[in-house]
Amino acid sequence: MPKSVATFLMFTGQAEEAMSAYVKLFAGSAVGEVQRWQAGEPGEAGKIKAAHFTLAGHAMRCFDSMPVHAFTFTPSTSLFVECASEAELRAAHAQLAAKELMPLGSYGFSQLFAWVNDRFGVSWQLSWG
Repeated sequence: MPKSVATFLMFTGQAEEAMSAYVKLFAGSAVGEVQRWQAGEPGEAGKIKAAHFTLAGHAMRCFDSMPVHAFTFTPSTSLFVECASEAELRAAHAQLAAKELMPLGSYGFSQLFAWVNDRFGVSWQLSWG
C-alpha cells in the first residue's frame, strides 16, 4: 500500500504564487512544508524546490522546474471541486477562470458547473448542486 497519494503540479517560476492563490481561495486549505532552491543548486535561488499544501484537505505538491519542457498542463487532467454553495462556486470561478472550457451553466449533471483554466494553466472543474 502506498504511503500517500498527492496531486503534483509543475510550474516554471510561479509555484509559490499559484499555491498561495489556491490556499486563499478554498477553506480548509493550508501551506505545509516548503523547500527553496539555494544558490548553486540547479534551480533559481528562492524559488520552490518542493512544497506540500492541502486544498480543502486534498494533498497537493508543487515545485518550480527551471528547464522549460515541451509539455505543460492540459485539461485532460483537472482538479474537480464540489462546491458547498453557489456563492462558493461563483467566487472560485471569478478567481480561476482565465480561460473558459465549459462556461458557467447548468449541464444536467450539476445545477451549476464550469470547466476553466486558471492563469497558470491549471484546469479546474467547479460543480455545485
